[in-house]
Amino acid sequence: MSEGFPRPVAGHVPVLRLGDVLLVTLQGDLHDSMAFQLQQDLSERIVRSGVTGVVIDITGVEMVDSFLGRVLAEIAAQTELLAARTVVAGMRPAVAITLVELGLTLPGLRTALTTEAAMELLAQPIVPVRTGGVREESP
Repeated sequence: MSEGFPRPVAGHVPVLRLGDVLLVTLQGDLHDSMAFQLQQDLSERIVRSGVTGVVIDITGVEMVDSFLGRVLAEIAAQTELLAARTVVAGMRPAVAITLVELGLTLPGLRTALTTEAAMELLAQPIVPVRTGGVREESP
């Protein structure tokens, strides 16, 4: 392997840095210990590197269950608290249908059809959301 890429470690999901974004590619099943380790790794890498976005590519995920949905939602919440945004890329139609059937809305998680589209989405400036307050009309 070249020196520019970290060596894969058993029980870890590889996390690659591409500019201001961390890229995670999930392949197959994500078990409890791997999910916990991924959450830890991402949080540490975000703090250490100061990236502004995380792309989680789930193209290689055939099936999703409530556990994976919860893990994705938790990762999105953690990254948001660390001032980064999360985009899930490559969701298959069957996976989207299953998430809806399970009632998992995944708040705070944005989606894109491809990794490239996810990167473009993260490159866009953040538009502040205005909430609350009553607007008074002038006489």
